[in-house]
Amino acid sequence: MTALRLPPELVERLDALAQWTGRSVIDHARDAIVEHLDDLDDLAIAEQRLEALRHGDSDTVPLADLLARYGVEH
Repeated sequence: MTALRLPPELVERLDALAQWTGRSVIDHARDAIVEHLDDLDDLAIAEQRLEALRHGDSDTVPLADLLARYGVEH
């Protein structure tokens, strides 16, 4: 378990959100933290792939090829 000290204005926003949605403040805080960590993971992957591309260890795929591969009409 972890305790967080939050600024009063953030606590007020979380309280209002909890009342509006009928979910707990803890649920909303947990969801926000998970989403932020997922975003950071995605960013790290994107940066790794960009570096691989810059170093010639990866290649790009034309959009038309991707659309055709997955049967998406444009």
